[in-house]
Amino acid sequence: MSDEPTTDSSSGPLDLLGVMAMQTVPVDENLDHLELYTSRGLLSLLWHGDAGLSKVIVCVGGAMGGLLGPDGGLYHRLGRLLPDHGIGVLRVSYRRPNDLSMCVHDTVAAMELAGRHGAQQFVTLGHSFGGAVAIQAAAHLDRAMVPGVVTFATQSAGCEPADQLSDRNLLFFHGMNDTILPPQASEMVRMLAETGELVLLPGVDHLMHPAGDELLERLLTHLPAVFEAADGVDSQSQADDQDGRNATS
Repeated sequence: MSDEPTTDSSSGPLDLLGVMAMQTVPVDENLDHLELYTSRGLLSLLWHGDAGLSKVIVCVGGAMGGLLGPDGGLYHRLGRLLPDHGIGVLRVSYRRPNDLSMCVHDTVAAMELAGRHGAQQFVTLGHSFGGAVAIQAAAHLDRAMVPGVVTFATQSAGCEPADQLSDRNLLFFHGMNDTILPPQASEMVRMLAETGELVLLPGVDHLMHPAGDELLERLLTHLPAVFEAADGVDSQSQADDQDGRNATS
């Protein structure tokens, strides 16, 4: 990235990756391609938007990895559009797809990298196996840092930490023609969290086809609203804390 990190860390998930070298190439004025070389594989990132944006969407793929996301390259399309709303987009290509613990580590490390450049809040997005990655990555951090999660055709295995996300904004999409993972998988995760909205899409398959345009339209409204709501809650909490201090002084 063109900006230098503004903070240091000595024991966070990024350092624990054991990065031996990192390369960054600007693809265009709004997109950088990063490669982090580790002894356990290559972690690749596509980073849309200015490196200093405080709000960032983190997008992860399924058990086979990948960077495009659901139908029509949804993650790429979000990356092209969300920076205009003041939101960065970080697309994560795992070191070892289908290894849940490593994929969660990769995702949280990518979030730490963004945090070193100025990111303060994240929403995680995950497709299929990536739903479990997105859930677990969010559960590693508090609501102030990760106010929301969005999943697409998520599996239920590995999503047990959803029971720690009752204070988050959770949105689950699932196609009713999914022959790989049934919609009941998303419903099970929603039940674990005891919160969230489940959107069932008639005629839509596991790759969320042909709902790409519908998902994009919904998310371009939903994601900024999640950050705005989180900012409002934080401001109210700060005001309440100040009122409490004033009352006891």
